[in-house]
Amino acid sequence: MIEISNAAAPLLVQALRDAVRHNEQLLTSETLRDRADYEEYLVEVSQLYAEVKAQYKRIEADIGIPLDEIV
Repeated sequence: MIEISNAAAPLLVQALRDAVRHNEQLLTSETLRDRADYEEYLVEVSQLYAEVKAQYKRIEADIGIPLDEIV
């Protein structure tokens, strides 16, 4: 498990959300060459995103911003 500071947590959640969305859109591109590499990367980023969201939920009260408001 990684330790995330309260100050960095909202930004990290949003950055990972954006990375997942961007890579999902890339997979729909007809010009994408190494699709398998992108698919593998998307799986790994998605797993990290899930872990960070789970950790965020544990410190949500300390941060003061509900997870639902930033995802």
